Amino acid sequence: MPRKKREGKYKMKTHKATAKRFKVTATGKVMRMKGNRSHLRRNRPKRSKRIYDRMVPQEGKGYIKRIRRLAPGLWRE
Repeated sequence: MPRKKREGKYKMKTHKATAKRFKVTATGKVMRMKGNRSHLRRNRPKRSKRIYDRMVPQEGKGYIKRIRRLAPGLWRE
């Protein structure tokens, strides 16, 4: 049986795991949370626990390019 010809463009789908892990700021920076925040935190000093509470910018052009490809819905165009 022959395949049906697709009409129009392909619909872009956002990779949901990527969308949950990263946020994009108004200036276009990709922000992420640090690791080591889940369990066994009560044994750490408060000062080091505070470090994990804020988002940090994602470094590396290759990583940002991959995030952009996986989650195109994060950027407003």
